[in-house]
Amino acid sequence: MMYPVSSRFLQAIAESHRLATTITLFRADGTVTDLPHTGGSVTVDRSASCRRTCSVEIADPSLIPRTPRAALSVYGSRLRISRGVRYSDGTVETVPLGLFRLDEVAGDPDTGPVTLSGKSLEVAVADDKFTESIRVSGTAVGAVTTLIQATLPAATVISRATDAAIGPRTWDIGADRWAAVVECAAAIGAEVYADADGNFVISPLPDILTTTPVWTIAAGEGGVYIGATRGMSAVGVHNAVRVSGENTEMNTPPVSAVVTDTDPTSPTYYGGPFGRRPMFYSSPTLTSVNACTQAANLLLRQAIAPNATASITSLTNPAIEPGDTVRVVYPDGTKEIHQVASFSISLDTAGAMDLETISAKEDG
Repeated sequence: MMYPVSSRFLQAIAESHRLATTITLFRADGTVTDLPHTGGSVTVDRSASCRRTCSVEIADPSLIPRTPRAALSVYGSRLRISRGVRYSDGTVETVPLGLFRLDEVAGDPDTGPVTLSGKSLEVAVADDKFTESIRVSGTAVGAVTTLIQATLPAATVISRATDAAIGPRTWDIGADRWAAVVECAAAIGAEVYADADGNFVISPLPDILTTTPVWTIAAGEGGVYIGATRGMSAVGVHNAVRVSGENTEMNTPPVSAVVTDTDPTSPTYYGGPFGRRPMFYSSPTLTSVNACTQAANLLLRQAIAPNATASITSLTNPAIEPGDTVRVVYPDGTKEIHQVASFSISLDTAGAMDLETISAKEDG
């Protein structure tokens, strides 16, 4: 959901305004300092395993680390990046763009500039491969929380999904911990990611057909619309889901469920002109027909979403999040609802952003 901001903020970003950005450096030794910077960007992509990546440019080449204990050491440092508005009265309102592990520092040692690269905290969990076999059980949210906090004990895990029991699941030595986290969340039809504050969130993808738009991108005076391209494809759209589970650790028989689009008025009606296009999902965490059915219904809701795509260029709103729905009002007055998939935000200009969207639908 869009990061909470004031109405003054939303009005300001639709007008000429002064940009405010801050980059806070958290060193491994516990010291914290604001980092002077000359530019950069943050990219946010729902489809990426690390939802957020950053590239920050600084001018001072003396900050290029030469030892593991340097100020910009890549051995445990983090960056918190924010962007917002500096109002005419001197007050500042910013929103976080992410908490990043600093992974790389490189540049010309004589003249600069220096580029800092980082990834959001999913990368820390992904890098922590299992050094011994790990077995989880209980509920999906409990398993996700345990797996994440085994790597990051202080991590906050927020669940917006309906929790459910899962069957025991064992991962072998060398397996990917983040893949395990994603699998446990998928058992309840949810995704999991690190948000702009650095918290981990377990959440089903908002339903574009029922979710209220969080922002309007309108053409014309006072609007933030700049331009757009759009299209539609049937690739990736499914009208049936078969979910199965077989848990050898519990010695339970295989279970499965199939759900289809049964609405004869739907363009993806199963067996209608769209045909039959099933998708399949399997996990040993699912140990009952009811659990398979619940997971299948949630997956079907996403699978039949209209697969329209668009690239919307608008004035920059740093508070927007992947999964948010936005209303687009085109120059001819046509309205559409879009779901945000990815975008990139500049740290040095107050201008435009490109929002890649999925599942656009007409706004009646």
